[in-house]
Amino acid sequence: MKRFALIGSAGYIAPKHMKAIKDCGGELVATLDKSDSVGIIDSYFPKANFFTEFERFDRFLDKQKRKGEKIDYLVVCTPNYLHDAHIRFGLRYGCDVICEKPLVLNPWNVDALTEIEKETNHRVWNILQLRVHPSIIALKKQIEKGDKNKIYDIDLTYLTARGNWYYSSWKGDIEKSGGIATNIGIHFYDMLTWIFGEVEKNIVHLHTHDRAAGLLQLKQARVRWFLSINEELLPNKVKEKGLRTYRSIELEGKEIEFSTGFTDLHSICYENILKGGGFGLSDTRQSIEIVHDIRNAKVIKLMGNEHPLAKESLSKHPFY
Repeated sequence: MKRFALIGSAGYIAPKHMKAIKDCGGELVATLDKSDSVGIIDSYFPKANFFTEFERFDRFLDKQKRKGEKIDYLVVCTPNYLHDAHIRFGLRYGCDVICEKPLVLNPWNVDALTEIEKETNHRVWNILQLRVHPSIIALKKQIEKGDKNKIYDIDLTYLTARGNWYYSSWKGDIEKSGGIATNIGIHFYDMLTWIFGEVEKNIVHLHTHDRAAGLLQLKQARVRWFLSINEELLPNKVKEKGLRTYRSIELEGKEIEFSTGFTDLHSICYENILKGGGFGLSDTRQSIEIVHDIRNAKVIKLMGNEHPLAKESLSKHPFY
């Protein structure tokens, strides 16, 4: 039985990791969060030790190591800007680290972690769950069997409403979250580059507090993308159903259906990691480079090839 510790247990994504640990037959030994609203732990590991202070958590893990009961994996579910420090802590403690997306905020952080992996002889694993989604795997196989010289036209639209709390939290601080493209887009950038190849051009058409859009030229695809957390942009058909999220990927004008099948993706990722076949630093680097470049890009407006929602936003709000 593998032994796990988790940092960030009060966060939104932590329960998926707790479920994955349980599904793969692991034991959650200790967990840390500055908030004590973590009753969800009882649903999975009621005997797990819980700490609100890092110093006590650190001391507990050290005692475990001295007793010969070292933690095998540290799971990082903390705010984006803390990932790098918490990954380093886990590696230097002497265990592998499983971290949520985005792994880090900057490409040079990936380089530094690569060096620490070599020093400690432990690995960093990233949860890239779209790569294990059956529909996405099928699409990748389809493209691999097709014309290697074909450039596909893709429209990516991801709208997920967020309330006022968002702007008061760390997610609304671009220095801490990396902004919209990093918060909600990195899953899709990783998936698209995994299927259609490396980035050749990265143009940003729109980048504000609640929406972003651009064009990614990949080896085998032109991707017009639009992301937003503004509820007003949701299609009426989505609002009428009382839903707050809309995701769409059109390939050559045809919708790619992958709205279902998300339930156990974290568990599949964990199973692969325990078998030594997870996604490591080299797998995540390209998506980190993409969001870093988007965050720092000069906005180039109205080139004639924008995502339709970007055109609409720029026509209604030319000051963007």
